[in-house]
Amino acid sequence: MTPTIPGTVAVIGAGTIGASWAAYYLSRGFRVAASDPAEGAEDRLRAHVDAFWPTLAALGAEAVGGDAGAPHDSLAFAPSIAEAARGADFVQENGPERLELKRAILAEIEEGAGAEVLIASSSSGLLVSEAQQGMRHPERLVLGHPFNPPHLIPLVEVLGGAQTALESVDRALAFYTGIGKKPIRINREVPGHVANRLQDALWREMFHLVSTGVASVADIDTAIAYGPGLRWALLGPFLTMHAGGGDGGITHFLEHLGPAMREWAADLGEYPETDDYIATMAAGVAAELEGRDWGAVLAERDRLLLGLLAAKAQAPQIP
Repeated sequence: MTPTIPGTVAVIGAGTIGASWAAYYLSRGFRVAASDPAEGAEDRLRAHVDAFWPTLAALGAEAVGGDAGAPHDSLAFAPSIAEAARGADFVQENGPERLELKRAILAEIEEGAGAEVLIASSSSGLLVSEAQQGMRHPERLVLGHPFNPPHLIPLVEVLGGAQTALESVDRALAFYTGIGKKPIRINREVPGHVANRLQDALWREMFHLVSTGVASVADIDTAIAYGPGLRWALLGPFLTMHAGGGDGGITHFLEHLGPAMREWAADLGEYPETDDYIATMAAGVAAELEGRDWGAVLAERDRLLLGLLAAKAQAPQIP
């Protein structure tokens, strides 16, 4: 059974990702029970929620007063993980990326959460199959990996581990879809999941191009932000390739450019072997941002993202 919307979501771990998730769930009309052992975690969480709220109001916060302010009366901070999970309809776990600690957190969640309640992990690297070992009900653990920041970016990667019930994956996909997210089903566990692996392929080549003097940091950013990145934001890489093939679509595109693409791929670089490249990248970023207010840059980025998301929502033919 998919959790009732609205209901209560337990957010375990209230750092950057957990706070963003908490704000999003509040914006969708849920009650949130949070837990984090760090000193001052509750105050930081509530401050983050307030900071995120204008963006969420612009996205259309539901059932919580719109832009009237974050609903702090719907946000409770529990003294323990088990207490936060007790009575929850769904659990979003956001603990550190350390396997033994992750397993300990999951054990505490199971002390409080009902046996039928889904537990979704935001883990960006750990495998569900490894994390669920030792659980009393491993069949209900799924990956629910967001793209940062979760309160703004719709993507959630969903998959199960070796002991996860197929029904649990289906329930998680339905739940995230029902709260306005854009979940994807990953069919097989791989390190880094899908979106981060795609990013990593680009990161590897951009570090190589800068390190070998082919282009500057600023020009690499321009090449993506004013080139393929604009198209990818609308259709994704496969449909963009399909559009590039004209009447023949992706088949014509690959038949025409496939041989050249194989040659380009053979010439792609590898990650630098040492950390010496980091200073070069940092200097390039500093040069690109010279004379700009980074906070203002991020605020304008979010404003433009909101506009893009709103425009895509009004374009039913865009997948």
